[in-house]
Amino acid sequence: MVQIPIQILDEELQPPRYARPGDAGADLVAAVDMTIPARGGRVMVPTGIALALPDGYVGLVHPRSGLAVKHGVTTLNSPGTIDSGYRGQVHVILVNTDPDSDFDVKRGDRIAQLVVQKFETAEWVVVDELEETERGAGGFGHTG
Repeated sequence: MVQIPIQILDEELQPPRYARPGDAGADLVAAVDMTIPARGGRVMVPTGIALALPDGYVGLVHPRSGLAVKHGVTTLNSPGTIDSGYRGQVHVILVNTDPDSDFDVKRGDRIAQLVVQKFETAEWVVVDELEETERGAGGFGHTG
């Protein structure tokens, strides 16, 4: 288990927490009330927290499935990336895909999940040719 320093910027809000043991994502909550217009409206919602992720770790902001299935609200640029050097307030970009209904975000609502993950940094090695594989350059839809 990795320990992550967290700054609570709004004392009335709860820090991220896991709903159940074994959950990968900790719930992030909205720090303000906002309305997301229907038909692709989007907003950037502050969460009232800042993090100090250790080197070699990233915070990935994922959508909440309940918001998506019930209201058509999901995260844009998903997953959002929080780098270890970032120290500002965490924000979540939400988009409303519902064709008819605006969606009201209320202060304290669970709006996204934060997954903390260890990662490797790549060293890019320029070569003249890449090793051949069975798949080769077959891309989108190449298997039928």
